[in-house]
Amino acid sequence: MTQGNLYIISAPSGAGKSSLVAALVADRPEVEVSVSHTTRAMRPGEQDGVNYHFVDEETFVGMTEQGLFLEHAQVFDNRYGTSRQSIQAQLQKGKDVILEIDWQGARQIRKLVGGCKSIYILPPSVASLKQRLQKRGQDDDALIERRMRDAVSEMSHYDEFDYIVINDEFEQAKKELSAIFVSNRLLKDFQQQQHADLLAELLATEV
Repeated sequence: MTQGNLYIISAPSGAGKSSLVAALVADRPEVEVSVSHTTRAMRPGEQDGVNYHFVDEETFVGMTEQGLFLEHAQVFDNRYGTSRQSIQAQLQKGKDVILEIDWQGARQIRKLVGGCKSIYILPPSVASLKQRLQKRGQDDDALIERRMRDAVSEMSHYDEFDYIVINDEFEQAKKELSAIFVSNRLLKDFQQQQHADLLAELLATEV
């Protein structure tokens, strides 16, 4: 079976990454999202094992010491980590796997995994980013201001990524994101693996 592609998708908080990824996965059955481990509190509407594996600090540190994470990082006051075994299993099933991680984690993954693709999602403006954070209704003004300051720092790393998608109009951004996944499955190396029997048959045919 052809091994799937590994994708890193990063964005500042409020850029709409999670909504875009959810829409992409709903449209493309060959794409799956890696479910990361985190020490942060569960938000309204989230489910353990679906959005994240929610663990306490002690459990997370123990997993880190056992080398169970492909990458791990601290974002704000919380820890996030990607299970090595889970990623390998998904890729071997031929799935394209998305890691929703920050630029720190992206750096770690690029060093460890050759051939992974990275995508950075940007908001159309600073004002739009702040408005989206306020609409969540989950953070007070002080935390929103902190997230805005951190977003500027995070966005300065956009040039470390292979692709840039600007999430201004949602449907257009979704089409652009989907196009990246489709185009990489049309690359010669992938097609040679996926359609080895067909290519052999075509070249062996006598006219």
